[in-house]
Amino acid sequence: MRAEEKSHEKRYTGIDFFRLAAALLIITIHTSPLAGISETGDFILTRIAARVAVPFFFVTSGFFLISRYNYQIGKLGAFVRKTALIYGAAILIYIPVNLYNGYFKMENLLPNLIKDIVFDGTLYHLWYLPASITGGAAAWYLVKKLDYKRAFAVTAVFYLIGLFGDSYYGLAEKNLVCSRFYALLFQVSDYTRNGIFFAPVFFVTGGFIADRKEEAACNETQCRDSEPRKMASVKDGVCFGLILALMLAEGLTLHHFQIQRHDSMYVFLPPCVYFLFSFLLQFRGKRHACLRDVSLIVYLIHPMMIVVIRMFAKLLQIQGLLVDNSVVHFLAVTAASVGFSVAAAGLWSRYGHRHKQRNTDTDRAYIEINLENLEHNVAVLGRAMPRGCELMAVVKAEAYGHGICEIAIHLDRIGVRAFAAATIDEGIRLRRCGIRGEILILGYTAPERARELRKYDLTQTLIDYDYACRLAEQGCTVKVHMKIDTGMHRLGFDSDFNIEEILCVFAMEHLVINGIYTHLCVADSLEEEDVRFTKQQIANFYGVLRQLKKEGIRIPKIHIQSSYGLLNYPELKCNYVRAGVALYGVLSTPDAQTKLQPDLRPVLALKAKVILLRFVPQGESVGYGRTFVADRDSVIAILPVGYADGFPRNLSGRDSYVLINGSWAPIVGRICMDQLAVDVTDLADIEVGMTATLIGSDGSETSDAPTVAMDSGSITNELLSRLGSRLGRI
Repeated sequence: MRAEEKSHEKRYTGIDFFRLAAALLIITIHTSPLAGISETGDFILTRIAARVAVPFFFVTSGFFLISRYNYQIGKLGAFVRKTALIYGAAILIYIPVNLYNGYFKMENLLPNLIKDIVFDGTLYHLWYLPASITGGAAAWYLVKKLDYKRAFAVTAVFYLIGLFGDSYYGLAEKNLVCSRFYALLFQVSDYTRNGIFFAPVFFVTGGFIADRKEEAACNETQCRDSEPRKMASVKDGVCFGLILALMLAEGLTLHHFQIQRHDSMYVFLPPCVYFLFSFLLQFRGKRHACLRDVSLIVYLIHPMMIVVIRMFAKLLQIQGLLVDNSVVHFLAVTAASVGFSVAAAGLWSRYGHRHKQRNTDTDRAYIEINLENLEHNVAVLGRAMPRGCELMAVVKAEAYGHGICEIAIHLDRIGVRAFAAATIDEGIRLRRCGIRGEILILGYTAPERARELRKYDLTQTLIDYDYACRLAEQGCTVKVHMKIDTGMHRLGFDSDFNIEEILCVFAMEHLVINGIYTHLCVADSLEEEDVRFTKQQIANFYGVLRQLKKEGIRIPKIHIQSSYGLLNYPELKCNYVRAGVALYGVLSTPDAQTKLQPDLRPVLALKAKVILLRFVPQGESVGYGRTFVADRDSVIAILPVGYADGFPRNLSGRDSYVLINGSWAPIVGRICMDQLAVDVTDLADIEVGMTATLIGSDGSETSDAPTVAMDSGSITNELLSRLGSRLGRI
């Protein structure tokens, strides 16, 4: 995940540089540098081309704030608080300017003040900040509730309404109804370029780009080929250029016919900014996060610099040079704004008490997830599957302890579109994490929750005929897969029963049968008797399918194989493979024998910090029950991980080891709920704060999950799925 974060950081170089460029474009809007040279040229620069600047900032905020994969309310709250704090500070800074220009002497001061604070800004450029708060919050909730397509449709309608109150107002005012509507609207806000009509569509666009680009980044990582990125860069650049040209034509046409009331909103502005931002994402290199602070300060402070330059010119009697000459005036304001901003950002960086955010997930014990290995396993299993077969990622039980949302999100990003969970609540969590595609519930769901199945577009397993009847009786249409019991005798329709029950289910009105499957109970064994039993299960399943075909039933998607089903019976041609433990790079036991032996790589490592070193004299004991007594003067390291974290207690006293600094250290005494002790007497240079590896690799040594599970008298599946929720995951 760290490697992924570094990769993403390198993708923001273009955004960093264009932040400053956008801030300078804002200065051009307020200084009109070409006014003394060409009125048309100045209009093109300041009233059309520079209009991409503020939407760019909105898209940037949406890019980092909104994601279908991340609906943390704390993230939105932090954005709103930070923006409100900046807005409040800016209001205070500009009070002297407002006093000078007589702002507080206006009639109806209170209602106008409220209107300006909420919509228009207390100085002309400050409208951006309340628009960010309102637009960001609105877009965040719309994407959460509706997803991107419908969220964009809603915000596009509001943008269209705003459009006719802005650049297309000349058309709207000719209609009596529209004219009255906008007259009322302008009593509340002087403009439609605000947080209701203008900003939300750009925030949604930013979130959409974030999701699309993360998927593209994962695909790019897999193919290791720079050509797709180069092609995307060229395409985005060309599209941006073409749409900018269309926007220039649009703006000049509206200006020629004097249709505009204001000139912030154009039909071609949203697609123009979309392709501009996508183009900027293609630039790779070192991050320049300082430009974020500089550009923000430039945006906030440049009107003050305009006042300062004018006052300075008046005092020195050089208005003709510094004010009347539009180009020099722009350069002077730009130089003053950038100079002040660089100095202020430098002082803030040095004295602003910024601390790098501490990763509390690694303070104690934690799970380390290797997403590159996960991607590798997906590719390896994909090559082992028959053509046309699709991976169904089994993510039940916190994705076998790996983290259900973390794993499913990454799989979704790299193109996996089918998932299996054990319960409806796991399925709902996946949807709330932003997971698309099919989500199959493998276990029981109370029929009374049928409406939740439909609401979250989940697919329910039919576990027998009576259950199918009860589910259909709920009166709402749900997607289902029919499970056939071919010999495991757990869930499913008995393959030996009369086919009439299955046919009846296919005819039920409220059940949409999209799949039919079975489960092989000894597919992990290559013993002759077990192979014979598995082949009989497979024959029973296909026998049911043949009977259904004879009755004229269209066979839905089929799936038989779990991880071992694929590895030992790869010849089966199915629509899905339900990959569970193998997806995570391990098998259930260390001595597992399979026909296929793909290069699977473990995804999970369990680690803990050394929090204490104790000297234990010979003859003294350690831990509950005094089961360990030192036979020599010993150094004991305490690790803050125990059986409440899922590390088995019955590994106590079983010659079990952890890795520290690439060397083996035996576990001594009983493993406690929250701690365990290891003997590091024979290890050199052990210090508090070092990392111990309980599962995973350290140097050339590996403590693999199947072996740890076997030593505890269990299997990998149980060991991993019991890893506690209080463990951080990185």
